[in-house]
Amino acid sequence: MTSSLFPSLHVIGSRQMGGAEQFCLRLVRALHQEGQPVTLAMRPASPLAQAVQSDTIEHIPIGLANGWDLWSLWQIGRLVAARKPAIVQTYMGRATRLTRLPRQGHSVHVARLGGFYRIDGYYRHAHAWVGVSRNVCDYMVQQGLPAQRVFRIGHFVPPPVLLSEAEKNRLRLEAGIPDSAWLLFALGRFVEKKGFQDLLAAFAQLPATLAGRPLHLMIAGDGPYREALKAQARQLNLTSRLYWLGWQQAPGCYYALADVFICPSRHEPLGVVQLEAWNYRLPMVTTATDGAEELVTDQDNALVCPVADPDALAGTLLTLLQSPEADRQALGESGYSLLQQRFSRDAIVRQYLELYGQLTGI
Repeated sequence: MTSSLFPSLHVIGSRQMGGAEQFCLRLVRALHQEGQPVTLAMRPASPLAQAVQSDTIEHIPIGLANGWDLWSLWQIGRLVAARKPAIVQTYMGRATRLTRLPRQGHSVHVARLGGFYRIDGYYRHAHAWVGVSRNVCDYMVQQGLPAQRVFRIGHFVPPPVLLSEAEKNRLRLEAGIPDSAWLLFALGRFVEKKGFQDLLAAFAQLPATLAGRPLHLMIAGDGPYREALKAQARQLNLTSRLYWLGWQQAPGCYYALADVFICPSRHEPLGVVQLEAWNYRLPMVTTATDGAEELVTDQDNALVCPVADPDALAGTLLTLLQSPEADRQALGESGYSLLQQRFSRDAIVRQYLELYGQLTGI
């Protein structure tokens, strides 16, 4: 991909294993596979630390506590001084706030933003910034960051999980899902902005059976709205057709099992789950968030409905389910084609290496 080497230190300080952490791990592994020297610094005993235990990638535990953790700030500075990486790339607010490098030093600090986060006190001191979408980049420039140092690079997703029909049947049997059922799938954090309350309200409006097939919904995820969502599902009498899968670190088998993917978000900067769904060639219904507007073309690679509108979501889902199978397949294939063109592993890694070369002059 490139003959130049860009030694990089990647710093991430979260306790969870959400989208940013999963992408960080994928990118570090991909750079390592390309022969790039990489080091990962993260919280000890975190899910990310556990995930890299068997990797040959150098990984270093750093406390990265909340607030102004002066010990971690000193540790990061000492690590940078000792290793002299060309690039120090930070993920999310905590790691970025605690990474303080001199402007004229040997390392370039690149801060990656996956959303519309607070800039002052967290990100402004970096040397360059990567936004996952056009809207995130525009937001950073509006906050006063220099446009010539703001770069847009999206995500790439892991290879799809391939399931045989026997494996799909086993998963259905284990979950108690009828063989003939339509399977709708959604996943994410159980928080207000992900719109699962709208999805449940929409699903309650759909018939229990469509074209002779039962209609069932799988939801993977967890978060502070968990009990409220389950109570809503009970109130709507959905429990017999609804499967709570819990938080899934590797949800690929459920994408492979599903017939339709739904992204009901009220706010979504990019929509990684949409990319993951396209990786399985799934027909998709999505709300018109910022991320969807950047990725999706209505009627071409997905069907789009208004945000926070359960009635519209129900109607759009019904339209998709009642459409000819060939039309549903065409939506999934079109999304997969876009994924391969713009968001493949090779395309995203190439963009990062080109950025590193531009910033370092190598």
